[in-house]
This record gives sequence, C-alpha cells and structure tokens, in this order.
Amino acid sequence: MIPAPVVPLVCYQILAAILFTIGVVGVLVRRSALIIFMSIELMLNAVNLSFVAFSRQHGTMDGHIFVFFVMAVAAAEVAVGLAILVAIFRNRDTANVDDVRLLRG
Repeated sequence: MIPAPVVPLVCYQILAAILFTIGVVGVLVRRSALIIFMSIELMLNAVNLSFVAFSRQHGTMDGHIFVFFVMAVAAAEVAVGLAILVAIFRNRDTANVDDVRLLRG
C-alpha cells in the first residue's frame, strides 16, 4: 500500500493567508451586505484551516475543538446577519451598506 503524501504545514498556512486576504479585500472593497457576510465567513474558514493544521502538526485535538466553537459562532452570526439583512431589504429595497442608515444612532 502506498502511503499518503505529507503536505507541509507551510502550505496550509499559505493557503489560509491567501483565503484570509481575499476575505479582507472582500470586506473592504465590496459594498453589498451579502458579499461582506460571505467574506467574513471566508476569513473564519481561513482561521479554521490554521487551527486544524496546527492541531494536526502537534498531534492534539485542541484545534478541532476551537473549530467547532468557531463554526457554532459563525452559524449564529449568519442567522442573525441574514435576518437583519432581510429586514433592511424589506424596508429600504437595497442591500448596499452605503445606502442604509437605519442602524446609526
């Protein structure tokens, strides 16, 4: 039986950095609330990839536990964020964050 190829930790970290950078650019450049939420999720998944890679490198399950909690928080964030987005879209007929001033104090 042929052993599976071992991917070095630096490859996972480079991929995580690229994904996180794409997420940051998406948050800073795009003005659609839905795209911003998707970019935040991309950044969270990049951090999850780093957690799992370091956890596997050290042979512990700590990273996997952190990923579980990050995914739970991300699911709650998506539910609340989409509910707010739907409410704003019904009132203003737009999902552009520049046009929405509803939540300002």
